[in-house]
Amino acid sequence: MKQFLRSGLEKWPYSVVAVITALAAFGAYTSMYAFRKAFSAATFEGVQYLGVDYKVWLVIFQVIGYTCSKFYGIRFIAGIDGSKRGRAVLFLVGIAWLALLFFALVPAPWNILFLFANGFPLGMIWGLVFGYLEGRRATEFMAAVMSVSLIFASGFVKTVGRTLLDQFHVSEYWMPFLTGLLFAAPLIIFTTILDCLPPPSALDQQLRSVRKPMTAADRKSFIHNFAPGIVLTLIIYIVLTVTRDLRDNFEVEIWHDLGIKDVHIYTLTDSLISILVLIALSLLILIRHNFKAFKVIHLMIISGCMLTGISLLLFRMHQIDGITWMSLAGLGLYMAYIPYNAIFFERMIAAFQAKGNVGFVMYIADAAGYLGSVTVLLYKEFGNNAGVSWSHFFQQSLTGVALIGSIAGICSLAFFVHKKKVRNTDMPILAA
Repeated sequence: MKQFLRSGLEKWPYSVVAVITALAAFGAYTSMYAFRKAFSAATFEGVQYLGVDYKVWLVIFQVIGYTCSKFYGIRFIAGIDGSKRGRAVLFLVGIAWLALLFFALVPAPWNILFLFANGFPLGMIWGLVFGYLEGRRATEFMAAVMSVSLIFASGFVKTVGRTLLDQFHVSEYWMPFLTGLLFAAPLIIFTTILDCLPPPSALDQQLRSVRKPMTAADRKSFIHNFAPGIVLTLIIYIVLTVTRDLRDNFEVEIWHDLGIKDVHIYTLTDSLISILVLIALSLLILIRHNFKAFKVIHLMIISGCMLTGISLLLFRMHQIDGITWMSLAGLGLYMAYIPYNAIFFERMIAAFQAKGNVGFVMYIADAAGYLGSVTVLLYKEFGNNAGVSWSHFFQQSLTGVALIGSIAGICSLAFFVHKKKVRNTDMPILAA
């Protein structure tokens, strides 16, 4: 059956296959998000353990699991055989769903442990799904569509979760498992489509370089060649991940602090942001030279970081309202964050013809980013900021994005420009 579907896709026009692949990747990752973030739609109001909100414990334990997964994924994702991706996706999400079942069955606070068991397997899904997309001449478009699922799915899943809570009066403990149930069939369908894709063509490999599993020697050589740039990238990615995680996990509380409790606000604002970011990233496919595109991506990241700071300043000066601020801050944040998850490393590898794959370096960044995220969460709850509202803490984090992200982004651009002068290996690409 798989071979039959693959042979059929091979006969279709490249552009059609690219659209199908993009939509399947978007659908698969959006479906996975339902197993990961549905619990954040609940507030568990008034429930505390050891003086810390129960929901914060849930977020901390899931992020710890997710962080451990990213460290494990540095080697696992870099070396996995492409033929095993589909089975791995379904197996890992199945484990995460089983953890949500036990979360519902086991009484609090002991069920907190199952959020760790939920987060660990889900941390490897991004690399597995992105592995289907990388190394193709339409990677920008496909990766852009997949990556906006990070924005769209966040609001969409919260809306579904809140609907189950408010309209169907589902328990806050059962809601995450039942939300996953709604997305189980779509996940299987989209993953099956991805698993039937033909491998990158000879033209893809010529224009973007061959992507193969990496050995230990390959990983060491990659780090050695790009160490300063990777360090700067990690600095930016850590502040972006921390801030994006705060917005993602506590968006309900942030909107409530602003006096807005409309259940549709999450989907409305995040959908608009998704469209704008998708358009910006998709247009990069029109840039024929890999390194020129890589420089434009840097400028997009720097601009996004600056926009978060400008929007915060305008909000504090009472020049814009809360909805406008959250929309602009979200747009700037995702303008900077999404390129790292979509095409930053894709273009970097292609521009320098480096021997490696996106999964390896992406999981280094994710491991550092989520380690920073859980560290900040622990600092917020057990440091001197326990009484600070999530809205105010989010504003503090945005300040870090604006300052640290902008400066490190400029330094990163300068490093890679210098690196390119020394090693001029840029290759043109064709628009899909």
